[in-house]
Amino acid sequence: MDGLRQVNASSSVASLLGFGYTWHSLLRFRGRDMPFHPTILGKNMTAALKIEGLEKTYDNGFVALQGIDLTVEPGDFFALLGPNGAGKSTTIGIISSLVAKSAGKVCVHGVDIDRNFPLAKTHLGIVPQEFNFNVFEKVEDILTNQAGYYGIPRIEALRRTEHFLDRLGLTEKRDTRARMLSGGMKRRLMIARALIHNPKLLILDEPTAGVDIEMRRSMYDFLREINASGTTIILTTHYLEEAEALCRNMAIINHGKIVTNRSIKDLLRDLHKEVFLLDCAGQLNSELTVPGFDLEVLDDHTVQVAIEKGQNLAEVFAALHEKQVSVVSMRNEANRLEQMFVNLLEQTA
Repeated sequence: MDGLRQVNASSSVASLLGFGYTWHSLLRFRGRDMPFHPTILGKNMTAALKIEGLEKTYDNGFVALQGIDLTVEPGDFFALLGPNGAGKSTTIGIISSLVAKSAGKVCVHGVDIDRNFPLAKTHLGIVPQEFNFNVFEKVEDILTNQAGYYGIPRIEALRRTEHFLDRLGLTEKRDTRARMLSGGMKRRLMIARALIHNPKLLILDEPTAGVDIEMRRSMYDFLREINASGTTIILTTHYLEEAEALCRNMAIINHGKIVTNRSIKDLLRDLHKEVFLLDCAGQLNSELTVPGFDLEVLDDHTVQVAIEKGQNLAEVFAALHEKQVSVVSMRNEANRLEQMFVNLLEQTA
């Protein structure tokens, strides 16, 4: 991996000019077989991302971050959540060096971004919200040129490009100019570009915004696969059901402060009330009640019931069965994580 960590200025300039590679980069890599798969985790590894006392105050006096501390362990699938303007994008901007911090320390796999950002960047792949590739370039060229920025030999770059085109369903679009892609295809291209240099840490900022359900599910499968292979993933999203389905741990940021930082399972255990919708066969009596439970008949076939912490939903089913009410299906009235998210924000407002 030393070759990736020593991308010199001549290689970068040549890449920006469109040539992609220099003799220096080719000689550095000659005879080396770079590992293609994401890093497999070992024991006693340093944190994938460690943030200490991070602060950001903009020139107009707006305080975006108020001394946040955050640690993401290697191999984690981590959600960073918060309302608009909470500080998520500022945090990601600082990690990627696009925003200058006011104070604090950021390390990516043990590398301080202030001391050696070029090395830290080899560990880092970022998929921003905005499409920031050249829309007039062909899909294949975008990926191979991106590999060139990291000094990856062209033969290896083409191999990796082929792999990600196939895995992300872009093979048939390889010769298509990026501006002709659909929104979902552009998102896939952004992910492929971020992964072309095999980063250990992948940060996804709203990766499924504007993506249809089918494509979203295929992206979920791909992200689970690369995470299982060892790539640490940090996800920001407004789809809280997405965070619950994909992530193991999460932090919620609000007004520039970390409100909570724990596993999603532990967080959901603290949910004091869940509301369920029960779909029933036959017409319901509008006066239907179950003693001890907050139950409401919404229409001829739907019952809403609130279950407080410590109550047993099975008792509701038993009571309804005695009343000759047959429940055919059940669903949450709202996403559980969404309920907890709203509760935490209300507490810190």
